[in-house]
Amino acid sequence: MDQWTQTLGAGPLLLIAAGAIALILVLVIVFKLHAFLTLILVSLLTAFVTGIPVAALVPSLITAFGGTLGSVALLIALGAMLGKLIEHSGGARVLSERMVDIFGEKRAPLGLGLASLAFGFPIFFDAGLIVMLPIIFAVARRLGNNVLLYGLPAATAFSVMHVFVPPHPGPVAASELYDANIGLVLLVAIILAFPIWYLTGYLWGTFVGKRFILPVPALFGSVDDDTQVNPPSVATVVGILLLPLLLIFLNTGLDFLGSAGVVDDTQTWVQVLAAIGTAPVALLISVIVALFVLGHRRGENGTALEKIVDSSLGPVASVILITGAGGMFGGVLRLSGIGDALSDVLGDIGVPVIVAAWLIAVILRVAQGSATVALVTAAGLMAPAVAAGDFSELQIVAITLATAAGSVFASHVNDSGFWLVGRLMGMDVKTTLKTWTVQQTLQSVVGFVFAFAVFAIF
Repeated sequence: MDQWTQTLGAGPLLLIAAGAIALILVLVIVFKLHAFLTLILVSLLTAFVTGIPVAALVPSLITAFGGTLGSVALLIALGAMLGKLIEHSGGARVLSERMVDIFGEKRAPLGLGLASLAFGFPIFFDAGLIVMLPIIFAVARRLGNNVLLYGLPAATAFSVMHVFVPPHPGPVAASELYDANIGLVLLVAIILAFPIWYLTGYLWGTFVGKRFILPVPALFGSVDDDTQVNPPSVATVVGILLLPLLLIFLNTGLDFLGSAGVVDDTQTWVQVLAAIGTAPVALLISVIVALFVLGHRRGENGTALEKIVDSSLGPVASVILITGAGGMFGGVLRLSGIGDALSDVLGDIGVPVIVAAWLIAVILRVAQGSATVALVTAAGLMAPAVAAGDFSELQIVAITLATAAGSVFASHVNDSGFWLVGRLMGMDVKTTLKTWTVQQTLQSVVGFVFAFAVFAIF
């Protein structure tokens, strides 16, 4: 595979990618073929058509599938266990009631979104959404059983933080490639995060939430008849929810301090703390703590807890497999050279650097699915032009954020996040396209407008 070179030009590759995406939509929407089977089939056909060597074809598909599952499966499974324990203990109900008391029923989506923005600073998009889901579901059940009205603002909050704000990997990598001042990137990104979320997450989420009435999925089980009559306190539930976030923040904080030279990341104690703060380990620790605090200390025995935890895995199995297959399709598009071809074509377009960076990230995102890959690839392509230009520090920050905005454009069937959000919230493909895909497009456009304003002013 290392010796293989793509011989097709940019035109044919673009047509193949467009045809593959269209085929997925037809098979899923028109013929009702299961998304997992559809993604595998189209990934295989795309690999054949783009000329990926037959001997490397299946291993490449498996590698792309496994690479996605490696980062997603543990998070979803452990997060589902944590969510089920919180739900079964009555903790989600207690916390949801307190949040409704504080914000009021009409502002419950605002409260969930603000909490998700805070949680989204240290935690990645998928892990944060999984941790918040039981709270979202509990609030939605209490206030009308409409998951989208409460879930979309929260999911958007995690997306905004993950795409724009260091120390998340995409903006950190782009800052390094552009030689941007990461402190300024962090400051400007945090300032812009709230208005971007409010316009594209809260306002859009409440708009579509009133037009698509979706019942709360039973991912963590329906409201149990045997739910404990002595639920944990709000402080206990908040502590358990904060535990994985604090541990993950420990990891990202140490990475940030290490890159800044404040701590020596070769020291054993730094590496141990960083390992504890990785998302899978942090969630594992949190599940074990929840088993003890929400289970054993409240009178549940080992067999009952084992059944509770085991019951959380069945509903998310489909989510895990479809997410992995979406990663497989994105991997095939990257391996085929479509991303490189698009970069070469757009690199020659005579447009302003900040616009070119956004456009390249947009097309890479639409073509291959991964926001991080789109962001890093676009930044790598545009870095020489940025270095050669006479830009101020804040203008370079604006270019970095504009590239980040482009990388989130139009999440669709080749993005594992598309399937993650859609399936976790019980949406079919058409509804996910009408809600989540449009939201991601709005987030990209609004983010670019804000970044361009910073570029023009400073």
